[in-house]
Amino acid sequence: MLTRIVKMHFHTEKVTDFLAHFETIKDKVRNQPGCRSMHLYQDTQNPDIYFTISLWEQESDLEHYRTSPFFKEVWYYTKSLFQEKAEAWTLDKLGV
Repeated sequence: MLTRIVKMHFHTEKVTDFLAHFETIKDKVRNQPGCRSMHLYQDTQNPDIYFTISLWEQESDLEHYRTSPFFKEVWYYTKSLFQEKAEAWTLDKLGV
């Protein structure tokens, strides 16, 4: 199981656009093969910063999604709203 965290910093005036778009695509992301869950979080200190945290069965599932035409379309639109370049991390859960 992998955890994918993506940090996105939007232009203030584009946050509403992002949230509206997110509502239209969230279930499609959650229904991608191997996606166990995906949630959106907002930073408590800066309301222009959002995170998606998703759980994936295998790295190959995440990579399949990231190379899909659907992802490319979503990411092309989403990154046009950014104030800063997104940051992303893929994490393995340790048995601690």
